[in-house]
Amino acid sequence: MHWYTIRSVPALLLLVSIPLLAGAQTPPGLLAPADFLGYELGDRFTPHHRMVAYFEHVAAHSPRVRLETYGETYEGRPLLTAFVTDPEQVDDLDSIRQNNLRKAGLLDGPETGAAAAIVWLGYNVHGNEAVSMEAAMQTLYELADPANTRTGAWLAGTVVVIDPCLNPDGRDRYAVWYNQRLGRYPNVLPESWEHHEPWPGARTNHYYFDLNRDWSWLTQQEVQARVAHYSRWMPQVHVDFHEQGVDQPYYFAPAAEPYHEAVTPWQRTFQETIGLNNARYFDQNGWLYFTGQVFDLLYPGYGDSWPTYNGSIGMTYEQGGSGRAGLGILTSEGDTLTLGDRIDHHYTTGMATIESSVENRDRLLMEFEGFFDRALTNPAGLYRTYVLKNMDRSDTRRALEAHLESQGIRFGYATERRQATGYRYSDGVQGRFSVEEGDMILSAYQTKSALLQVLFEPRTALSDSLTYDMTAWAMPYVYGVEAYATTERIEPASAHHPSPAALSPIIDRPYAYVLPWRGFDDARFLADVLRQGVKMRYAEKPFMLEGQWYEAGALILTRAGNEHPGARFDAIVRAAAVSFERDVRPVRTGFATDGADLGSSDVVYAERPKVAVLAGEPVRSSAMGEVWHYFDQQLGYPVSLIEADGFDSDELDGYHVLILPGGSYGSALPAATMAGIKEWVEQGGRLIALESAVRFLSDQEGFRIRRVADDDVPADSATAATRRY
Repeated sequence: MHWYTIRSVPALLLLVSIPLLAGAQTPPGLLAPADFLGYELGDRFTPHHRMVAYFEHVAAHSPRVRLETYGETYEGRPLLTAFVTDPEQVDDLDSIRQNNLRKAGLLDGPETGAAAAIVWLGYNVHGNEAVSMEAAMQTLYELADPANTRTGAWLAGTVVVIDPCLNPDGRDRYAVWYNQRLGRYPNVLPESWEHHEPWPGARTNHYYFDLNRDWSWLTQQEVQARVAHYSRWMPQVHVDFHEQGVDQPYYFAPAAEPYHEAVTPWQRTFQETIGLNNARYFDQNGWLYFTGQVFDLLYPGYGDSWPTYNGSIGMTYEQGGSGRAGLGILTSEGDTLTLGDRIDHHYTTGMATIESSVENRDRLLMEFEGFFDRALTNPAGLYRTYVLKNMDRSDTRRALEAHLESQGIRFGYATERRQATGYRYSDGVQGRFSVEEGDMILSAYQTKSALLQVLFEPRTALSDSLTYDMTAWAMPYVYGVEAYATTERIEPASAHHPSPAALSPIIDRPYAYVLPWRGFDDARFLADVLRQGVKMRYAEKPFMLEGQWYEAGALILTRAGNEHPGARFDAIVRAAAVSFERDVRPVRTGFATDGADLGSSDVVYAERPKVAVLAGEPVRSSAMGEVWHYFDQQLGYPVSLIEADGFDSDELDGYHVLILPGGSYGSALPAATMAGIKEWVEQGGRLIALESAVRFLSDQEGFRIRRVADDDVPADSATAATRRY
């Protein structure tokens, strides 16, 4: 058994398998990673900023490389890509990009100049799968070194895009934690401290979201930036580099069943072509690997499936190790898996993938163009049109429009009535329905047809019942809209909804502002004005004012009580109305012609709520992060994150709301603490329990929550098949 290791022997064997260096000398100033960093790759984990510095160094000293920053993380770390190609093509990269978009039908006009295949290598979407970023530096150097004539030959007619770290916040969380736990030598014993990450772990981003499940939903800043950047290039090949359990051999394509029906025969075939080339090098080095198991090609949120539905050959590569492995760990078979080993494996598959793509460049480009040609003229899939009804609710419509636009999916609206036959999402019934003015129309005859049909399919066809993750995700269910799928071709007549919301006219110094409560954007408006010190009331009963009827729940911002903002009161309200496109109505009087006046007891003053969220062990980090992100990024309202371990109910003094995200609370909230929380609720506090926290409350005395067995749920209940509380 080795207690510590240096660079592994297989790295030397790799040079026998893939001869990289020949002839010319490396240009003055271009340093290999070890020379720049001051240590061999694999001897330690590189901080993100040092990786960025190395990429900048290579771009400054290699004529093959152009660097582009495409965004930043929530913690302010840059997201960047290196474009590596033949020096004669570097200045023509934008022309190559535009020609590629023309092949995909995403840009008008004829192609000009030579075509190039684009291979995109993406690393470290999970922060504690930390080998990826190290391998990216080695891969960049071998491609960028002008002395390397083999890679130089590859780059003629090929652009390699290296995205070294999609999740820098999680990556640095892991690297900092691990380096703090490391002694003079790595301890390979699995029970050692350095092999056990604390809460929340480093897999996720700043808000504890799994970025590899967000490609189709774009909830997180990093993924939004990456998808926008990716969509400007639309590569022919995309690899997402990951890690799995310590004892697992290396995994590469072809993927496991079930494949989605939208995956074309060519995409399946070329996955196998690349897999065979990867296997050739692994066989030469005696490295274990497996294919066609575990990792399917189905759910559209992944970094392999989403690119596939966008015309690429999308693949996941999985190295054994992950956060437990550190710099070295003893496997169950008694071998030591080192960071150097892991780098070698990811480096090898990356280079072998480029090699396969170069050898099949012409076929890749032809099939890529054909993928989008068929989408425009003869789209695959059962349905030709998706119709979304009752789109007058502006909040939902705008959110859905923004989502579709971010995915590059074309949509429009009907301007006249017609009849059609189709599948009704609400109950799965096939029948006649009316298409009416203002209905959203999504035609399958568009460049993003495959992605559209995957995201909107009512039911997912499964070739194998054993799947890695989700099997249902249809967007009409996500947005809660009435929808139909039809085999008839219906094209939208207008790009815009016929009745956009109009803001009310400005009145100088109105008595009050009234906003009907209709949806989430009203909550965002309210959060914004509350945060700026405006006080709010709401109507508990309907009323009529100045000829306008308002339902219960309407927000009322009166000048009385808002003397503190002074002259800023009107400016704050009007700016928020414009920002969130709210029809905030200024009124000249508080006298209601029907119902309660604005000063009555039926119009209630609501104190600005102070919200607490339990965080840390034993709260599940992803559950807590979801709540945190909701308030912080979606609603725009501050919350206090309070440590769950050692929490005392006395800490709730002054708070109006306590949120318990999902978790295994157990003894973390003992009987005395729960008694204090119960007393706080009885005095007006509001307790919100989510997911497994509801189960925890059902076991607590004084909380009227009980478990209901499946057999006790009414047969006609929509949730009859689930366990209820």
